[in-house]
Amino acid sequence: MLSGNLWRMGSIKYQYSIGRVSNIGGNLNFSYIFLYIIDMFSINGVNFYFMLEGKNIVIIGGTTGLGFSAAKAFIKNGAKVVVVGRNPESCISAELALGESARAVKGDASDPKTAVIAIEICISAFGDFDGLYHVAGGSGRKFGDGPLHELSLEGWQKTFDLNLTSLMLSNQAAVRKFLELGKSGSILNMSSVLSFSPSPQYFVTHAYAAAKSAVTGFTKALAAYYAKDNIRINILAPALVETPMSARASTDEKIMNFVKTKQPLDGGRNGKPEDLDGAAVYFMSDASKFTTGQTLYVDGGWEVSEGQY
Repeated sequence: MLSGNLWRMGSIKYQYSIGRVSNIGGNLNFSYIFLYIIDMFSINGVNFYFMLEGKNIVIIGGTTGLGFSAAKAFIKNGAKVVVVGRNPESCISAELALGESARAVKGDASDPKTAVIAIEICISAFGDFDGLYHVAGGSGRKFGDGPLHELSLEGWQKTFDLNLTSLMLSNQAAVRKFLELGKSGSILNMSSVLSFSPSPQYFVTHAYAAAKSAVTGFTKALAAYYAKDNIRINILAPALVETPMSARASTDEKIMNFVKTKQPLDGGRNGKPEDLDGAAVYFMSDASKFTTGQTLYVDGGWEVSEGQY
């Protein structure tokens, strides 16, 4: 069999293979079998083989954890990405790991300039801007978040800055750019199961729950208003996932025993960043072109399971 390099026809990539098979309806050129299989990944004009081919995406909080995992998945699906992180070392390591299809930007998500700069870098480096994935956020526990009777004002304000103000700023920058360019676009925001399904024994951070609940209301209001502009805005809401933020819970044996029953899918386990990648690719792709204002819970069964203490 003779094989050649990939080439493009429309939005689909092909590879030629010349050979013969003798046991499928007689002799048949293998190249036609291969091309037919690849073509099956295109449905209603959406390429399901490279779902993000030609997309240029900014990921706020994209140098570690959920965002970095998504960046790898986006690139694998044909996208170019700009990842934003606060730590200069993680920015360097992310850009080296992601290769020529990525740029890394150091910045604080709660700084009004950060998302604006990242979007401009996306356009200058890759020629366009098609989507924003806002992952950045975090626990305000060290600032005083906790149960209401212990919650400090600083804990409340810091938690909202981390999880809501930063998201508002990135969404605002993205919407303004889409409107300026006169184009459609996709925004994906990060919430949490704790915004609607509390766990009062092990996860008692009331400011965090309030901020993530606000993400839902904010996103739905934006989705309703900008639908006329063909700008889609949706939400992913994970349960406990292995990230730097979840280190406290992930190293506590009692909490992990609870999590195994609260997140019983796949044998009962902590989530992994890659568990969210498929959903993120969907929302950033044209496959979601008729979807807005929705929340997808990637929670291992958290919402529908009692959990055993």
